[in-house]
Amino acid sequence: MSYRSLRAIAVLFLPMTTRKVQTAFFVGALMTLCGIRAAAQFPEGNFSLIQDAAKAIVAGDLGRAETELQVVLGRSPGDYRASNLLGVIRAQQHREPEAEKLFKQVIEQKPDFAGAHVNLGMLYAQMERDDEAVAQFREALRLDPQRTDALSALVNVLRAQARAAVKAGNLEKGLALLLQARKDSPQDADVLFEFGMIALQMSLLPDAIQAFQDELAVRKDDPDTLYALGRAQIGMAQYQEARTSFERFLQIRPEDASGQYALGVVLQSLQQASEARLHFEKSVALQPVQTESYFQLGLIDLDEKHLDTALNQFNRVLKRDPKHAGALFGTGRVAFERREYQNAANLFERAIAADASLRQAHYYLGLAYARLGRKDDSEKELQAASQLEHQEVEKHRVVLKILNSDNAPPANADPAK
Repeated sequence: MSYRSLRAIAVLFLPMTTRKVQTAFFVGALMTLCGIRAAAQFPEGNFSLIQDAAKAIVAGDLGRAETELQVVLGRSPGDYRASNLLGVIRAQQHREPEAEKLFKQVIEQKPDFAGAHVNLGMLYAQMERDDEAVAQFREALRLDPQRTDALSALVNVLRAQARAAVKAGNLEKGLALLLQARKDSPQDADVLFEFGMIALQMSLLPDAIQAFQDELAVRKDDPDTLYALGRAQIGMAQYQEARTSFERFLQIRPEDASGQYALGVVLQSLQQASEARLHFEKSVALQPVQTESYFQLGLIDLDEKHLDTALNQFNRVLKRDPKHAGALFGTGRVAFERREYQNAANLFERAIAADASLRQAHYYLGLAYARLGRKDDSEKELQAASQLEHQEVEKHRVVLKILNSDNAPPANADPAK
Protein backbone atom coordinates (compact mmCIF):
# COMPACT_ATOMS: atom_id res chain seq x y z
CA MET A 1 0.00 0.00 0.00
CA SER A 2 1.22 3.48 -0.78
CA TYR A 3 1.23 6.95 0.72
CA ARG A 4 1.32 8.50 -2.75
CA SER A 5 -2.38 9.41 -2.74
CA LEU A 6 -2.83 13.10 -1.96
CA ARG A 7 -6.01 12.21 -0.15
CA ALA A 8 -4.60 9.49 2.09
CA ILE A 9 -3.91 10.64 5.62
CA ALA A 10 -3.31 7.16 6.95
CA VAL A 11 -2.92 3.50 6.19
CA LEU A 12 -4.42 1.45 8.99
CA PHE A 13 -3.11 -2.10 9.01
CA LEU A 14 -5.31 -4.90 10.28
CA PRO A 15 -3.80 -8.19 11.53
CA MET A 16 -4.88 -11.10 9.36
CA THR A 17 -5.30 -14.68 10.55
CA THR A 18 -6.26 -16.32 7.26
CA ARG A 19 -4.01 -14.42 4.85
CA LYS A 20 -0.38 -13.52 4.97
CA VAL A 21 -0.92 -10.07 3.47
CA GLN A 22 -2.43 -7.30 5.56
CA THR A 23 -5.55 -5.40 4.57
CA ALA A 24 -5.39 -1.62 4.73
CA PHE A 25 -8.27 0.75 5.39
CA PHE A 26 -7.79 4.16 3.86
CA VAL A 27 -9.18 7.24 5.55
CA GLY A 28 -9.56 9.95 2.91
CA ALA A 29 -8.02 13.41 3.44
CA LEU A 30 -10.14 15.28 5.93
CA MET A 31 -11.60 17.90 3.62
CA THR A 32 -12.49 15.20 1.08
CA LEU A 33 -13.90 12.94 3.76
CA CYS A 34 -15.94 15.64 5.43
CA GLY A 35 -17.09 17.47 2.38
CA ILE A 36 -17.37 21.23 2.49
CA ARG A 37 -16.94 22.46 6.07
CA ALA A 38 -20.05 24.61 5.92
CA ALA A 39 -22.32 21.97 4.44
CA ALA A 40 -25.87 22.95 5.38
CA GLN A 41 -27.10 19.46 6.25
CA PHE A 42 -24.62 18.93 9.11
CA PRO A 43 -23.91 21.05 12.20
CA GLU A 44 -20.67 23.01 12.02
CA GLY A 45 -19.29 21.40 15.19
CA ASN A 46 -19.33 17.92 13.64
CA PHE A 47 -16.30 18.72 11.54
CA SER A 48 -13.83 19.00 14.41
CA LEU A 49 -15.20 15.85 16.07
CA ILE A 50 -14.88 13.83 12.86
CA GLN A 51 -11.39 15.24 12.38
CA ASP A 52 -10.40 14.21 15.90
CA ALA A 53 -11.96 10.76 15.40
CA ALA A 54 -9.97 10.21 12.21
CA LYS A 55 -6.74 11.17 13.98
CA ALA A 56 -7.60 8.83 16.86
CA ILE A 57 -8.10 5.94 14.39
CA VAL A 58 -4.70 6.68 12.89
CA ALA A 59 -3.19 6.63 16.40
CA GLY A 60 -4.91 3.33 17.19
CA ASP A 61 -7.17 4.80 19.87
CA LEU A 62 -10.39 3.25 18.66
CA GLY A 63 -12.25 3.86 21.92
CA ARG A 64 -11.78 7.63 21.80
CA ALA A 65 -12.58 7.68 18.08
CA GLU A 66 -15.86 5.79 18.62
CA THR A 67 -16.89 8.07 21.49
CA GLU A 68 -16.50 11.16 19.30
CA LEU A 69 -18.29 9.53 16.35
CA GLN A 70 -21.21 8.51 18.55
CA VAL A 71 -21.55 12.16 19.61
CA VAL A 72 -21.72 13.16 15.95
CA LEU A 73 -24.26 10.46 15.11
CA GLY A 74 -26.32 11.46 18.16
CA ARG A 75 -26.57 14.95 16.75
CA SER A 76 -26.85 13.92 13.11
CA PRO A 77 -27.87 10.27 12.62
CA GLY A 78 -27.54 10.69 8.86
CA ASP A 79 -23.93 11.92 8.88
CA TYR A 80 -22.43 9.54 6.33
CA ARG A 81 -18.89 10.71 7.16
CA ALA A 82 -19.19 9.53 10.76
CA SER A 83 -20.85 6.26 9.70
CA ASN A 84 -18.00 5.58 7.29
CA LEU A 85 -15.38 6.04 10.01
CA LEU A 86 -17.38 3.92 12.41
CA GLY A 87 -17.34 1.19 9.75
CA VAL A 88 -13.54 1.46 9.67
CA ILE A 89 -13.47 0.93 13.43
CA ARG A 90 -15.75 -2.10 13.22
CA ALA A 91 -13.57 -3.58 10.50
CA GLN A 92 -10.47 -3.16 12.66
CA GLN A 93 -12.34 -4.85 15.50
CA HIS A 94 -13.14 -7.75 13.14
CA ARG A 95 -16.84 -7.10 13.55
CA GLU A 96 -17.25 -7.59 9.81
CA PRO A 97 -21.05 -7.86 9.53
CA GLU A 98 -21.50 -4.54 11.35
CA ALA A 99 -18.80 -2.89 9.23
CA GLU A 100 -20.41 -4.15 6.02
CA LYS A 101 -23.81 -2.84 7.09
CA LEU A 102 -22.38 0.60 7.88
CA PHE A 103 -20.50 0.90 4.59
CA LYS A 104 -23.56 -0.18 2.61
CA GLN A 105 -25.68 2.39 4.44
CA VAL A 106 -23.17 5.08 3.55
CA ILE A 107 -23.17 4.02 -0.11
CA GLU A 108 -26.95 3.95 -0.21
CA GLN A 109 -27.05 7.42 1.29
CA LYS A 110 -24.14 8.82 -0.74
CA PRO A 111 -23.59 6.61 -3.84
CA ASP A 112 -20.88 8.85 -5.25
CA PHE A 113 -18.71 8.71 -2.09
CA ALA A 114 -15.70 6.80 -3.43
CA GLY A 115 -14.12 6.40 0.01
CA ALA A 116 -16.93 4.16 1.23
CA HIS A 117 -16.53 1.92 -1.82
CA VAL A 118 -12.79 1.65 -1.10
CA ASN A 119 -13.41 0.75 2.54
CA LEU A 120 -16.09 -1.80 1.64
CA GLY A 121 -13.67 -3.32 -0.88
CA MET A 122 -11.01 -3.54 1.81
CA LEU A 123 -13.47 -5.22 4.12
CA TYR A 124 -14.37 -7.78 1.47
CA ALA A 125 -10.65 -8.43 0.87
CA GLN A 126 -10.24 -9.02 4.61
CA MET A 127 -13.15 -11.47 4.46
CA GLU A 128 -11.62 -13.17 1.41
CA ARG A 129 -14.57 -12.19 -0.76
CA ASP A 130 -12.19 -11.11 -3.47
CA ASP A 131 -14.57 -10.80 -6.41
CA GLU A 132 -16.78 -8.44 -4.41
CA ALA A 133 -13.70 -6.50 -3.32
CA VAL A 134 -12.63 -6.05 -6.94
CA ALA A 135 -16.10 -4.76 -7.86
CA GLN A 136 -15.97 -2.13 -5.10
CA PHE A 137 -12.49 -0.94 -6.05
CA ARG A 138 -13.51 -0.65 -9.69
CA GLU A 139 -16.58 1.38 -8.69
CA ALA A 140 -14.39 3.68 -6.60
CA LEU A 141 -12.10 4.21 -9.58
CA ARG A 142 -15.07 4.87 -11.84
CA LEU A 143 -16.25 7.57 -9.44
CA ASP A 144 -12.78 8.98 -8.98
CA PRO A 145 -10.05 7.72 -11.36
CA GLN A 146 -7.38 9.48 -9.31
CA ARG A 147 -7.82 7.27 -6.25
CA THR A 148 -4.43 5.62 -6.03
CA ASP A 149 -5.49 3.84 -2.85
CA ALA A 150 -8.28 2.06 -4.72
CA LEU A 151 -5.94 1.19 -7.60
CA SER A 152 -3.26 -0.17 -5.28
CA ALA A 153 -5.81 -2.26 -3.39
CA LEU A 154 -7.35 -3.57 -6.62
CA VAL A 155 -3.98 -4.66 -7.97
CA ASN A 156 -3.05 -6.33 -4.68
CA VAL A 157 -6.26 -8.37 -4.64
CA LEU A 158 -5.73 -9.47 -8.24
CA ARG A 159 -2.16 -10.48 -7.41
CA ALA A 160 -3.35 -12.46 -4.39
CA GLN A 161 -5.94 -14.22 -6.53
CA ALA A 162 -3.29 -15.01 -9.13
CA ARG A 163 -0.95 -16.49 -6.52
CA ALA A 164 -3.78 -18.65 -5.19
CA ALA A 165 -4.59 -19.84 -8.72
CA VAL A 166 -0.96 -20.75 -9.40
CA LYS A 167 -0.71 -22.58 -6.08
CA ALA A 168 -3.78 -24.59 -7.11
CA GLY A 169 -2.09 -25.45 -10.40
CA ASN A 170 -4.23 -23.18 -12.58
CA LEU A 171 -1.54 -21.20 -14.38
CA GLU A 172 -3.93 -19.97 -17.07
CA LYS A 173 -6.20 -18.32 -14.50
CA GLY A 174 -3.23 -16.81 -12.71
CA LEU A 175 -1.94 -15.33 -15.95
CA ALA A 176 -5.37 -13.94 -16.84
CA LEU A 177 -5.70 -12.26 -13.43
CA LEU A 178 -2.28 -10.67 -13.74
CA LEU A 179 -3.18 -9.54 -17.23
CA GLN A 180 -6.10 -7.64 -15.70
CA ALA A 181 -3.78 -6.14 -13.09
CA ARG A 182 -1.31 -5.19 -15.80
CA LYS A 183 -4.00 -3.34 -17.73
CA ASP A 184 -5.09 -1.52 -14.59
CA SER A 185 -1.53 -0.62 -13.57
CA PRO A 186 0.89 -0.99 -16.51
CA GLN A 187 3.87 0.33 -14.56
CA ASP A 188 3.52 -1.91 -11.50
CA ALA A 189 6.87 -3.70 -11.27
CA ASP A 190 5.59 -6.50 -9.03
CA VAL A 191 2.74 -7.28 -11.44
CA LEU A 192 5.13 -7.34 -14.39
CA PHE A 193 7.52 -9.70 -12.59
CA GLU A 194 4.80 -12.11 -11.47
CA PHE A 195 3.22 -12.07 -14.95
CA GLY A 196 6.61 -12.83 -16.48
CA MET A 197 7.27 -15.71 -14.09
CA ILE A 198 3.95 -17.40 -14.89
CA ALA A 199 4.49 -16.86 -18.60
CA LEU A 200 7.94 -18.42 -18.22
CA GLN A 201 6.43 -21.46 -16.48
CA MET A 202 3.93 -21.82 -19.32
CA SER A 203 6.68 -21.50 -21.95
CA LEU A 204 5.10 -18.28 -23.23
CA LEU A 205 8.61 -17.01 -23.73
CA PRO A 206 8.01 -13.87 -25.82
CA ASP A 207 5.44 -12.70 -23.26
CA ALA A 208 7.82 -13.43 -20.40
CA ILE A 209 10.66 -11.53 -22.07
CA GLN A 210 8.46 -8.51 -22.74
CA ALA A 211 7.17 -8.44 -19.17
CA PHE A 212 10.68 -8.65 -17.70
CA GLN A 213 11.96 -5.94 -20.03
CA ASP A 214 9.03 -3.70 -19.10
CA GLU A 215 9.76 -4.29 -15.43
CA LEU A 216 13.44 -3.42 -15.86
CA ALA A 217 12.36 -0.11 -17.38
CA VAL A 218 10.62 0.61 -14.06
CA ARG A 219 12.95 -1.18 -11.63
CA LYS A 220 16.35 -0.97 -13.26
CA ASP A 221 18.83 -3.78 -12.74
CA ASP A 222 16.62 -5.81 -10.43
CA PRO A 223 18.72 -9.00 -10.09
CA ASP A 224 15.83 -11.47 -9.88
CA THR A 225 14.34 -10.01 -13.04
CA LEU A 226 17.65 -10.09 -14.89
CA TYR A 227 18.06 -13.76 -13.99
CA ALA A 228 14.52 -14.62 -15.09
CA LEU A 229 14.97 -12.64 -18.31
CA GLY A 230 18.12 -14.59 -19.07
CA ARG A 231 16.28 -17.88 -18.56
CA ALA A 232 13.56 -16.82 -20.99
CA GLN A 233 16.12 -15.66 -23.54
CA ILE A 234 17.89 -19.03 -23.35
CA GLY A 235 14.54 -20.68 -24.05
CA MET A 236 14.24 -18.55 -27.18
CA ALA A 237 17.86 -19.32 -28.18
CA GLN A 238 18.65 -15.60 -27.80
CA TYR A 239 22.08 -16.38 -26.43
CA GLN A 240 23.76 -13.02 -26.99
CA GLU A 241 20.89 -11.26 -25.22
CA ALA A 242 20.99 -13.85 -22.43
CA ARG A 243 24.72 -13.27 -22.04
CA THR A 244 24.07 -9.57 -21.46
CA SER A 245 21.34 -10.33 -18.91
CA PHE A 246 23.48 -12.74 -16.88
CA GLU A 247 26.53 -10.48 -17.06
CA ARG A 248 24.42 -7.66 -15.63
CA PHE A 249 23.13 -10.05 -12.98
CA LEU A 250 26.66 -11.07 -11.96
CA GLN A 251 27.75 -7.44 -11.72
CA ILE A 252 25.21 -7.17 -8.90
CA ARG A 253 25.65 -10.68 -7.44
CA PRO A 254 29.12 -11.91 -8.42
CA GLU A 255 29.10 -14.63 -5.76
CA ASP A 256 25.91 -16.27 -7.00
CA ALA A 257 26.71 -19.85 -8.04
CA SER A 258 23.54 -20.21 -10.11
CA GLY A 259 24.33 -17.03 -12.03
CA GLN A 260 27.85 -18.26 -12.78
CA TYR A 261 26.39 -21.57 -13.99
CA ALA A 262 23.79 -19.83 -16.18
CA LEU A 263 26.39 -17.62 -17.85
CA GLY A 264 28.50 -20.71 -18.45
CA VAL A 265 25.59 -22.41 -20.22
CA VAL A 266 25.11 -19.36 -22.43
CA LEU A 267 28.80 -19.14 -23.32
CA GLN A 268 28.88 -22.85 -24.10
CA SER A 269 25.91 -22.36 -26.44
CA LEU A 270 27.88 -19.56 -28.10
CA GLN A 271 30.74 -22.06 -28.57
CA GLN A 272 33.00 -20.18 -26.19
CA ALA A 273 34.02 -23.26 -24.22
CA SER A 274 37.07 -21.82 -22.50
CA GLU A 275 35.11 -18.89 -21.07
CA ALA A 276 32.24 -21.21 -20.17
CA ARG A 277 34.65 -23.48 -18.28
CA LEU A 278 35.81 -20.55 -16.13
CA HIS A 279 32.24 -19.80 -15.03
CA PHE A 280 31.38 -23.44 -14.35
CA GLU A 281 34.54 -23.76 -12.25
CA LYS A 282 33.66 -20.57 -10.37
CA SER A 283 30.19 -21.96 -9.77
CA VAL A 284 31.67 -25.13 -8.29
CA ALA A 285 34.07 -23.10 -6.16
CA LEU A 286 31.17 -21.08 -4.76
CA GLN A 287 28.94 -24.12 -4.24
CA PRO A 288 30.90 -27.39 -4.31
CA VAL A 289 27.90 -29.61 -3.56
CA GLN A 290 26.09 -29.55 -6.88
CA THR A 291 25.70 -31.57 -10.06
CA GLU A 292 24.96 -29.39 -13.08
CA SER A 293 28.25 -27.50 -13.28
CA TYR A 294 30.15 -30.79 -13.06
CA PHE A 295 27.92 -32.16 -15.80
CA GLN A 296 28.62 -29.17 -18.05
CA LEU A 297 32.35 -29.42 -17.39
CA GLY A 298 32.09 -33.07 -18.41
CA LEU A 299 30.49 -32.08 -21.70
CA ILE A 300 33.29 -29.59 -22.41
CA ASP A 301 35.90 -32.21 -21.63
CA LEU A 302 34.05 -34.69 -23.86
CA ASP A 303 34.00 -32.25 -26.77
CA GLU A 304 37.71 -31.67 -26.28
CA LYS A 305 38.31 -35.47 -26.24
CA HIS A 306 39.57 -35.44 -22.65
CA LEU A 307 37.76 -38.69 -22.02
CA ASP A 308 39.21 -39.60 -18.62
CA THR A 309 38.48 -36.14 -17.20
CA ALA A 310 35.00 -36.14 -18.73
CA LEU A 311 34.26 -39.54 -17.20
CA ASN A 312 35.37 -38.31 -13.79
CA GLN A 313 33.04 -35.33 -14.05
CA PHE A 314 30.07 -37.47 -15.08
CA ASN A 315 30.75 -39.97 -12.31
CA ARG A 316 30.73 -37.13 -9.78
CA VAL A 317 27.25 -36.27 -10.97
CA LEU A 318 26.06 -39.89 -10.88
CA LYS A 319 27.39 -40.32 -7.36
CA ARG A 320 24.93 -37.62 -6.27
CA ASP A 321 22.17 -38.51 -8.72
CA PRO A 322 22.36 -42.07 -10.13
CA LYS A 323 19.46 -41.37 -12.51
CA HIS A 324 20.85 -38.15 -14.00
CA ALA A 325 19.96 -38.69 -17.65
CA GLY A 326 22.57 -36.27 -18.97
CA ALA A 327 25.40 -37.85 -17.00
CA LEU A 328 24.34 -41.35 -18.04
CA PHE A 329 24.36 -40.15 -21.64
CA GLY A 330 27.79 -38.56 -21.09
CA THR A 331 29.30 -41.78 -19.73
CA GLY A 332 27.74 -43.58 -22.67
CA ARG A 333 29.43 -41.14 -25.03
CA VAL A 334 32.78 -41.82 -23.37
CA ALA A 335 32.24 -45.57 -23.85
CA PHE A 336 31.16 -44.99 -27.45
CA GLU A 337 34.31 -42.95 -28.19
CA ARG A 338 36.32 -45.84 -26.75
CA ARG A 339 34.44 -48.23 -29.02
CA GLU A 340 32.92 -50.05 -26.07
CA TYR A 341 29.60 -50.29 -27.92
CA GLN A 342 27.76 -52.74 -25.68
CA ASN A 343 28.63 -50.73 -22.57
CA ALA A 344 27.66 -47.55 -24.42
CA ALA A 345 24.31 -49.05 -25.46
CA ASN A 346 23.56 -50.06 -21.87
CA LEU A 347 24.28 -46.54 -20.65
CA PHE A 348 22.21 -44.90 -23.39
CA GLU A 349 19.31 -47.22 -22.52
CA ARG A 350 19.53 -46.11 -18.88
CA ALA A 351 19.62 -42.47 -19.95
CA ILE A 352 16.46 -42.95 -22.02
CA ALA A 353 14.79 -44.75 -19.13
CA ALA A 354 15.51 -41.68 -17.00
CA ASP A 355 14.40 -39.22 -19.70
CA ALA A 356 12.77 -40.56 -22.84
CA SER A 357 12.83 -37.08 -24.46
CA LEU A 358 16.65 -37.00 -24.57
CA ARG A 359 17.05 -36.89 -28.35
CA GLN A 360 20.82 -37.39 -28.47
CA ALA A 361 20.57 -40.50 -26.32
CA HIS A 362 18.22 -42.06 -28.89
CA TYR A 363 20.56 -41.01 -31.69
CA TYR A 364 23.70 -42.44 -30.15
CA LEU A 365 21.85 -45.57 -29.05
CA GLY A 366 20.89 -46.03 -32.68
CA LEU A 367 24.54 -45.69 -33.67
CA ALA A 368 25.64 -48.14 -30.97
CA TYR A 369 23.02 -50.68 -32.09
CA ALA A 370 24.30 -50.31 -35.65
CA ARG A 371 27.85 -51.08 -34.49
CA LEU A 372 26.47 -54.14 -32.70
CA GLY A 373 24.67 -55.35 -35.82
CA ARG A 374 21.16 -54.72 -34.44
CA LYS A 375 19.82 -53.06 -37.58
CA ASP A 376 16.10 -52.99 -36.72
CA ASP A 377 16.76 -51.61 -33.24
CA SER A 378 19.12 -49.04 -34.72
CA GLU A 379 16.53 -47.77 -37.20
CA LYS A 380 13.92 -47.55 -34.46
CA GLU A 381 16.14 -45.39 -32.26
CA LEU A 382 17.27 -43.17 -35.12
CA GLN A 383 13.64 -42.66 -36.09
CA ALA A 384 12.79 -41.74 -32.48
CA ALA A 385 15.63 -39.19 -32.49
CA SER A 386 14.34 -37.71 -35.75
CA GLN A 387 10.81 -37.47 -34.35
CA LEU A 388 12.02 -35.73 -31.21
CA GLU A 389 13.97 -33.25 -33.31
CA HIS A 390 10.83 -32.53 -35.33
CA GLN A 391 8.83 -31.96 -32.14
CA GLU A 392 11.47 -29.54 -30.84
CA VAL A 393 11.25 -27.53 -34.07
CA GLU A 394 7.46 -27.47 -33.92
CA LYS A 395 7.49 -26.39 -30.29
CA HIS A 396 9.81 -23.53 -31.18
CA ARG A 397 7.47 -22.45 -33.97
CA VAL A 398 4.51 -22.45 -31.60
CA VAL A 399 6.42 -20.33 -29.11
CA LEU A 400 7.13 -17.77 -31.81
CA LYS A 401 3.39 -17.48 -32.49
CA ILE A 402 2.37 -16.99 -28.85
CA LEU A 403 -0.07 -14.19 -28.18
CA ASN A 404 1.33 -10.82 -27.25
CA SER A 405 0.81 -9.57 -23.71
CA ASP A 406 -2.17 -7.37 -24.63
CA ASN A 407 -4.39 -10.41 -25.24
CA ALA A 408 -5.90 -12.91 -22.84
CA PRO A 409 -4.24 -16.35 -22.72
CA PRO A 410 -6.07 -19.20 -24.43
CA ALA A 411 -8.19 -21.33 -22.11
CA ASN A 412 -6.34 -24.46 -23.15
CA ALA A 413 -2.82 -23.05 -22.91
CA ASP A 414 -0.27 -25.75 -22.21
CA PRO A 415 1.19 -25.20 -18.72
CA ALA A 416 4.22 -27.35 -19.46
CA LYS A 417 7.37 -26.01 -17.95
